Amino acid sequence: MKITRITAWRADLPRGRVFRLSGGRQTSSFDTTLVRVETDAGIAGLGEVCPLGSAYLPAYAAGVHTGLAEIAPQLLGEDPTAIERFNRTMDGLLKGHPYVKSALDLACWDILGRAAGLPVVTLLGGRQADAVPLYQPISHDAPKRMAEQMAGARAEGYVRFQPKVGGEPEVDILRLRAIAAAAKEGELVVCDANGSWLTHEAKRVLQAARGLGLYIEQPCLSYEECLSVRRHYDGPMVLDECIDSLPALLRAHADGALDAVNIKLSKVGGLTKARLFRDLCVQLGIPMTIEDAEGGDVVGAAIASLAQSTPPKLLFSVANAYFTVKRQTTDGAIVPDRGRVAANRGPGYGLALREGDLGAPLLDIR
Repeated sequence: MKITRITAWRADLPRGRVFRLSGGRQTSSFDTTLVRVETDAGIAGLGEVCPLGSAYLPAYAAGVHTGLAEIAPQLLGEDPTAIERFNRTMDGLLKGHPYVKSALDLACWDILGRAAGLPVVTLLGGRQADAVPLYQPISHDAPKRMAEQMAGARAEGYVRFQPKVGGEPEVDILRLRAIAAAAKEGELVVCDANGSWLTHEAKRVLQAARGLGLYIEQPCLSYEECLSVRRHYDGPMVLDECIDSLPALLRAHADGALDAVNIKLSKVGGLTKARLFRDLCVQLGIPMTIEDAEGGDVVGAAIASLAQSTPPKLLFSVANAYFTVKRQTTDGAIVPDRGRVAANRGPGYGLALREGDLGAPLLDIR
Protein backbone atom coordinates (compact mmCIF):
# COMPACT_ATOMS: atom_id res chain seq x y z
CA MET A 1 0.00 0.00 0.00
CA LYS A 2 1.28 3.45 -0.93
CA ILE A 3 0.27 7.00 -0.09
CA THR A 4 -1.10 8.81 -3.13
CA ARG A 5 -2.53 12.01 -1.65
CA ILE A 6 -2.33 14.10 1.54
CA THR A 7 -4.93 16.81 2.12
CA ALA A 8 -5.17 19.18 5.07
CA TRP A 9 -7.85 21.60 6.22
CA ARG A 10 -7.92 24.28 8.89
CA ALA A 11 -10.97 24.54 11.17
CA ASP A 12 -11.96 26.62 14.17
CA LEU A 13 -13.18 24.68 17.19
CA PRO A 14 -15.20 26.96 19.50
CA ARG A 15 -15.12 26.04 23.18
CA GLY A 16 -18.36 27.86 23.92
CA ARG A 17 -16.88 29.78 26.85
CA VAL A 18 -13.64 31.45 27.82
CA PHE A 19 -11.25 29.07 29.55
CA ARG A 20 -8.43 30.53 31.65
CA LEU A 21 -5.03 29.16 32.57
CA SER A 22 -2.44 30.83 34.77
CA GLY A 23 -0.43 33.83 33.62
CA GLY A 24 -3.38 35.52 31.95
CA ARG A 25 -3.59 32.89 29.21
CA GLN A 26 -7.11 32.29 28.00
CA THR A 27 -8.87 30.71 25.04
CA SER A 28 -12.37 30.54 23.62
CA SER A 29 -11.66 28.63 20.39
CA PHE A 30 -8.90 26.53 18.87
CA ASP A 31 -7.22 26.42 15.47
CA THR A 32 -7.15 22.76 14.49
CA THR A 33 -5.67 21.07 11.42
CA LEU A 34 -7.39 18.01 9.96
CA VAL A 35 -5.49 15.67 7.65
CA ARG A 36 -6.63 12.95 5.28
CA VAL A 37 -4.10 10.48 3.89
CA GLU A 38 -5.24 8.52 0.81
CA THR A 39 -3.71 5.35 -0.61
CA ASP A 40 -3.60 3.38 -3.84
CA ALA A 41 -5.70 0.71 -2.11
CA GLY A 42 -8.67 3.06 -1.92
CA ILE A 43 -8.33 3.36 1.86
CA ALA A 44 -8.00 6.77 3.53
CA GLY A 45 -7.21 7.69 7.13
CA LEU A 46 -7.89 10.79 9.21
CA GLY A 47 -5.57 12.70 11.52
CA GLU A 48 -5.71 15.92 13.50
CA VAL A 49 -3.45 18.19 15.51
CA CYS A 50 -4.49 21.23 17.53
CA PRO A 51 -2.02 23.26 19.63
CA LEU A 52 -3.41 25.08 22.66
CA GLY A 53 -2.54 28.49 21.29
CA SER A 54 1.09 29.50 20.86
CA ALA A 55 2.08 30.14 24.50
CA TYR A 56 1.55 26.72 26.05
CA LEU A 57 3.84 24.11 24.46
CA PRO A 58 6.46 24.82 21.76
CA ALA A 59 3.81 24.37 19.05
CA TYR A 60 1.48 26.66 17.12
CA ALA A 61 -1.11 26.25 14.37
CA ALA A 62 0.82 28.05 11.61
CA GLY A 63 3.78 25.80 12.40
CA VAL A 64 1.60 22.77 11.65
CA HIS A 65 0.74 24.19 8.23
CA THR A 66 4.34 25.02 7.38
CA GLY A 67 5.64 21.69 8.65
CA LEU A 68 3.08 19.68 6.69
CA ALA A 69 3.94 21.60 3.52
CA GLU A 70 7.61 20.72 4.14
CA ILE A 71 7.27 16.96 4.63
CA ALA A 72 4.00 15.87 3.00
CA PRO A 73 5.29 15.92 -0.62
CA GLN A 74 8.15 13.64 0.41
CA LEU A 75 5.79 11.09 1.98
CA LEU A 76 3.97 10.22 -1.25
CA GLY A 77 4.74 6.61 -2.12
CA GLU A 78 5.39 5.59 1.50
CA ASP A 79 3.53 2.66 3.06
CA PRO A 80 1.29 4.07 5.84
CA THR A 81 0.74 0.64 7.37
CA ALA A 82 4.46 0.26 8.11
CA ILE A 83 3.96 2.74 10.91
CA GLU A 84 7.30 2.47 12.71
CA ARG A 85 9.20 2.93 9.45
CA PHE A 86 6.87 5.77 8.45
CA ASN A 87 7.70 7.58 11.69
CA ARG A 88 11.42 7.11 11.15
CA THR A 89 11.00 8.56 7.67
CA MET A 90 9.20 11.62 9.08
CA ASP A 91 11.89 12.08 11.71
CA GLY A 92 14.52 11.96 8.98
CA LEU A 93 12.71 14.60 6.95
CA LEU A 94 12.11 17.03 9.81
CA LYS A 95 14.16 17.17 12.98
CA GLY A 96 12.07 17.85 16.05
CA HIS A 97 8.63 19.46 15.73
CA PRO A 98 6.81 16.29 16.83
CA TYR A 99 3.43 18.04 16.82
CA VAL A 100 3.67 18.51 13.04
CA LYS A 101 4.00 14.74 12.56
CA SER A 102 1.24 13.80 14.98
CA ALA A 103 -1.70 14.19 12.59
CA LEU A 104 0.03 12.11 9.91
CA ASP A 105 0.81 9.37 12.42
CA LEU A 106 -2.82 9.33 13.60
CA ALA A 107 -3.97 8.98 9.99
CA CYS A 108 -1.71 5.96 9.51
CA TRP A 109 -3.33 4.18 12.46
CA ASP A 110 -6.75 4.89 10.97
CA ILE A 111 -5.61 3.41 7.64
CA LEU A 112 -4.17 0.34 9.37
CA GLY A 113 -7.40 -0.24 11.26
CA ARG A 114 -9.52 0.15 8.15
CA ALA A 115 -7.25 -2.17 6.18
CA ALA A 116 -7.43 -4.82 8.94
CA GLY A 117 -11.15 -4.29 9.54
CA LEU A 118 -10.44 -3.56 13.20
CA PRO A 119 -10.88 -0.58 15.53
CA VAL A 120 -7.66 1.21 16.45
CA VAL A 121 -8.35 0.37 20.12
CA THR A 122 -7.95 -3.30 19.21
CA LEU A 123 -4.65 -2.66 17.43
CA LEU A 124 -3.34 -0.83 20.51
CA GLY A 125 -4.00 -3.70 22.89
CA GLY A 126 -7.75 -4.28 23.07
CA ARG A 127 -10.45 -2.86 25.32
CA GLN A 128 -9.46 -3.07 28.97
CA ALA A 129 -12.72 -1.53 30.21
CA ASP A 130 -16.22 -0.77 28.96
CA ALA A 131 -15.45 2.98 29.07
CA VAL A 132 -12.82 5.38 30.41
CA PRO A 133 -13.32 8.28 32.85
CA LEU A 134 -13.02 11.88 31.75
CA TYR A 135 -11.85 14.78 33.86
CA GLN A 136 -13.40 18.24 33.82
CA PRO A 137 -10.90 21.13 33.67
CA ILE A 138 -11.78 23.91 36.10
CA SER A 139 -10.99 27.35 34.72
CA HIS A 140 -8.60 29.61 36.68
CA ASP A 141 -10.86 31.88 38.72
CA ALA A 142 -11.65 33.11 42.21
CA PRO A 143 -11.67 30.29 44.80
CA LYS A 144 -15.44 30.30 45.32
CA ARG A 145 -16.20 30.27 41.61
CA MET A 146 -13.80 27.36 41.03
CA ALA A 147 -15.63 25.37 43.70
CA GLU A 148 -18.90 26.24 41.95
CA GLN A 149 -17.49 24.99 38.64
CA MET A 150 -16.73 21.65 40.30
CA ALA A 151 -20.29 21.38 41.59
CA GLY A 152 -21.67 22.06 38.11
CA ALA A 153 -19.45 19.42 36.52
CA ARG A 154 -20.36 16.92 39.23
CA ALA A 155 -24.03 17.35 38.33
CA GLU A 156 -23.10 16.24 34.79
CA GLY A 157 -21.51 13.04 36.07
CA TYR A 158 -17.87 14.03 36.48
CA VAL A 159 -15.90 12.74 39.46
CA ARG A 160 -12.44 13.78 38.23
CA PHE A 161 -11.35 17.40 38.06
CA GLN A 162 -8.33 19.46 37.02
CA PRO A 163 -8.50 22.93 38.62
CA LYS A 164 -6.11 25.45 37.11
CA VAL A 165 -3.90 27.17 39.68
CA GLY A 166 -0.48 28.80 39.25
CA GLY A 167 -1.31 32.40 40.20
CA GLU A 168 -0.36 34.51 43.18
CA PRO A 169 0.65 32.19 46.04
CA GLU A 170 -1.69 33.81 48.57
CA VAL A 171 -4.71 33.33 46.30
CA ASP A 172 -3.63 29.85 45.23
CA ILE A 173 -3.54 28.75 48.86
CA LEU A 174 -7.14 29.90 49.15
CA ARG A 175 -7.97 28.14 45.88
CA LEU A 176 -6.54 24.83 47.11
CA ARG A 177 -8.46 25.06 50.37
CA ALA A 178 -11.73 25.89 48.60
CA ILE A 179 -11.20 23.07 46.08
CA ALA A 180 -10.39 20.55 48.80
CA ALA A 181 -13.48 21.59 50.75
CA ALA A 182 -15.63 21.22 47.61
CA ALA A 183 -14.34 17.73 46.73
CA LYS A 184 -16.42 14.69 47.61
CA GLU A 185 -15.19 11.33 48.84
CA GLY A 186 -13.84 9.18 46.02
CA GLU A 187 -13.22 12.08 43.63
CA LEU A 188 -9.85 12.68 41.98
CA VAL A 189 -8.65 16.30 42.03
CA VAL A 190 -5.41 17.29 40.27
CA CYS A 191 -4.48 20.97 40.72
CA ASP A 192 -2.49 22.02 37.66
CA ALA A 193 -0.12 24.99 37.84
CA ASN A 194 1.04 24.55 34.21
CA GLY A 195 4.59 25.35 35.31
CA SER A 196 3.70 28.87 36.46
CA TRP A 197 5.12 29.01 40.00
CA LEU A 198 8.68 29.98 40.80
CA THR A 199 10.36 27.43 43.03
CA HIS A 200 9.95 29.43 46.23
CA GLU A 201 6.29 30.11 45.40
CA ALA A 202 5.60 26.43 44.77
CA LYS A 203 7.22 25.43 48.05
CA ARG A 204 5.15 27.99 49.91
CA VAL A 205 1.84 26.90 48.33
CA LEU A 206 2.53 23.21 48.74
CA GLN A 207 3.44 23.67 52.37
CA ALA A 208 -0.14 24.86 52.82
CA ALA A 209 -1.47 22.00 50.65
CA ARG A 210 -0.25 19.26 52.98
CA GLY A 211 -3.09 17.09 54.20
CA LEU A 212 -5.68 18.41 51.73
CA GLY A 213 -5.72 15.20 49.65
CA LEU A 214 -4.95 16.97 46.38
CA TYR A 215 -2.60 16.02 43.55
CA ILE A 216 -0.32 18.80 42.29
CA GLU A 217 0.62 18.93 38.61
CA GLN A 218 3.65 20.59 37.00
CA PRO A 219 4.34 23.18 39.73
CA CYS A 220 7.29 24.82 37.92
CA LEU A 221 8.46 25.17 34.33
CA SER A 222 11.61 23.04 34.26
CA TYR A 223 12.20 19.49 35.40
CA GLU A 224 14.97 20.58 37.77
CA GLU A 225 12.67 23.06 39.50
CA CYS A 226 9.90 20.47 39.81
CA LEU A 227 12.37 17.99 41.29
CA SER A 228 13.50 20.57 43.84
CA VAL A 229 9.89 21.16 44.87
CA ARG A 230 9.21 17.45 44.99
CA ARG A 231 12.02 16.97 47.51
CA HIS A 232 10.24 19.38 49.86
CA TYR A 233 6.73 18.00 49.38
CA ASP A 234 5.39 14.63 50.45
CA GLY A 235 2.07 14.75 48.57
CA PRO A 236 1.40 13.15 45.16
CA MET A 237 2.79 14.97 42.14
CA VAL A 238 2.03 14.73 38.43
CA LEU A 239 4.43 15.92 35.72
CA ASP A 240 3.37 16.96 32.22
CA GLU A 241 5.06 19.68 30.17
CA CYS A 242 8.64 18.77 31.14
CA ILE A 243 8.21 15.07 30.28
CA ASP A 244 8.62 15.22 26.51
CA SER A 245 10.79 12.17 25.80
CA LEU A 246 11.34 8.63 27.01
CA PRO A 247 14.72 9.55 28.58
CA ALA A 248 12.94 12.35 30.49
CA LEU A 249 10.34 9.88 31.75
CA LEU A 250 13.00 7.36 32.80
CA ARG A 251 14.98 10.06 34.59
CA ALA A 252 11.91 11.28 36.46
CA HIS A 253 11.07 7.74 37.52
CA ALA A 254 14.62 7.08 38.70
CA ASP A 255 14.67 10.37 40.63
CA GLY A 256 11.32 9.67 42.27
CA ALA A 257 10.11 12.97 40.80
CA LEU A 258 6.57 11.91 39.95
CA ASP A 259 3.65 9.76 40.99
CA ALA A 260 1.82 10.06 37.67
CA VAL A 261 2.41 11.53 34.23
CA ASN A 262 0.40 13.21 31.48
CA ILE A 263 0.92 11.80 28.00
CA LYS A 264 -0.06 14.20 25.21
CA LEU A 265 -0.18 12.73 21.71
CA SER A 266 1.11 15.73 19.78
CA LYS A 267 3.79 16.53 22.35
CA VAL A 268 5.51 13.22 21.61
CA GLY A 269 4.59 12.92 17.91
CA GLY A 270 1.40 10.89 17.72
CA LEU A 271 -0.06 7.54 18.70
CA THR A 272 3.00 5.49 17.81
CA LYS A 273 5.27 7.22 20.31
CA ALA A 274 2.50 7.77 22.85
CA ARG A 275 1.97 4.02 22.84
CA LEU A 276 5.65 3.57 23.74
CA PHE A 277 5.20 5.97 26.67
CA ARG A 278 2.05 4.12 27.72
CA ASP A 279 3.65 0.69 27.58
CA LEU A 280 6.71 1.85 29.49
CA CYS A 281 4.50 3.41 32.16
CA VAL A 282 2.60 0.14 32.47
CA GLN A 283 5.85 -1.72 33.05
CA LEU A 284 7.06 0.86 35.58
CA GLY A 285 3.70 1.13 37.33
CA ILE A 286 3.24 4.84 36.59
CA PRO A 287 -0.40 6.02 36.36
CA MET A 288 -1.23 8.13 33.32
CA THR A 289 -3.57 10.77 32.06
CA ILE A 290 -3.84 10.31 28.30
CA GLU A 291 -4.74 13.45 26.36
CA ASP A 292 -3.49 16.08 23.93
CA ALA A 293 -2.98 19.83 23.97
CA GLU A 294 -6.37 20.34 22.28
CA GLY A 295 -8.40 18.95 19.40
CA GLY A 296 -11.74 17.69 18.19
CA ASP A 297 -13.33 14.53 16.87
CA VAL A 298 -10.25 12.80 15.44
CA VAL A 299 -7.93 13.61 18.33
CA GLY A 300 -10.67 12.42 20.68
CA ALA A 301 -11.05 9.12 18.85
CA ALA A 302 -7.30 8.49 18.97
CA ILE A 303 -7.11 9.34 22.67
CA ALA A 304 -10.09 7.14 23.51
CA SER A 305 -8.44 4.28 21.62
CA LEU A 306 -5.18 4.54 23.55
CA ALA A 307 -6.89 5.14 26.89
CA GLN A 308 -9.36 2.28 26.61
CA SER A 309 -6.55 -0.13 25.73
CA THR A 310 -4.67 0.88 28.91
CA PRO A 311 -5.03 -1.13 32.15
CA PRO A 312 -7.68 0.73 34.19
CA LYS A 313 -5.59 0.74 37.36
CA LEU A 314 -2.94 2.79 35.57
CA LEU A 315 -5.32 5.19 33.80
CA PHE A 316 -5.95 8.35 35.81
CA SER A 317 -8.32 9.91 33.33
CA VAL A 318 -8.79 11.57 29.94
CA ALA A 319 -9.52 15.24 29.32
CA ASN A 320 -13.07 15.91 28.16
CA ALA A 321 -12.26 18.80 25.79
CA TYR A 322 -12.17 16.75 22.56
CA PHE A 323 -15.63 15.33 23.20
CA THR A 324 -17.36 18.57 24.19
CA VAL A 325 -16.33 21.01 21.42
CA LYS A 326 -19.16 22.99 19.86
CA ARG A 327 -18.34 21.96 16.30
CA GLN A 328 -18.12 18.44 14.91
CA THR A 329 -15.91 17.90 11.89
CA THR A 330 -16.85 14.24 11.38
CA ASP A 331 -19.80 11.89 11.43
CA GLY A 332 -19.54 9.21 14.09
CA ALA A 333 -17.85 11.45 16.68
CA ILE A 334 -17.63 9.98 20.18
CA VAL A 335 -20.23 11.37 22.59
CA PRO A 336 -19.51 11.37 26.35
CA ASP A 337 -21.95 9.73 28.72
CA ARG A 338 -21.95 10.92 32.33
CA GLY A 339 -18.25 11.70 32.33
CA ARG A 340 -17.13 8.58 30.45
CA VAL A 341 -16.32 7.67 26.83
CA ALA A 342 -15.63 4.54 24.79
CA ALA A 343 -13.81 4.16 21.49
CA ASN A 344 -15.91 3.50 18.40
CA ARG A 345 -16.38 -0.10 17.27
CA GLY A 346 -16.02 0.49 13.55
CA PRO A 347 -12.76 -0.06 11.63
CA GLY A 348 -10.08 2.52 12.33
CA TYR A 349 -11.52 5.39 14.34
CA GLY A 350 -15.01 4.84 12.92
CA LEU A 351 -15.24 8.43 11.65
CA ALA A 352 -16.21 10.03 8.34
CA LEU A 353 -14.91 13.50 7.54
CA ARG A 354 -17.47 16.24 6.90
CA GLU A 355 -15.39 17.59 4.04
CA GLY A 356 -18.19 19.79 2.72
CA ASP A 357 -18.20 21.76 5.97
CA LEU A 358 -14.48 22.53 5.90
CA GLY A 359 -14.08 24.74 2.86
CA ALA A 360 -11.05 24.75 0.58
CA PRO A 361 -8.04 22.73 1.78
CA LEU A 362 -4.93 24.57 2.90
CA LEU A 363 -2.79 21.75 1.49
CA ASP A 364 -3.45 19.20 -1.26
CA ILE A 365 -0.44 17.08 -2.20
CA ARG A 366 -0.70 14.33 -4.85
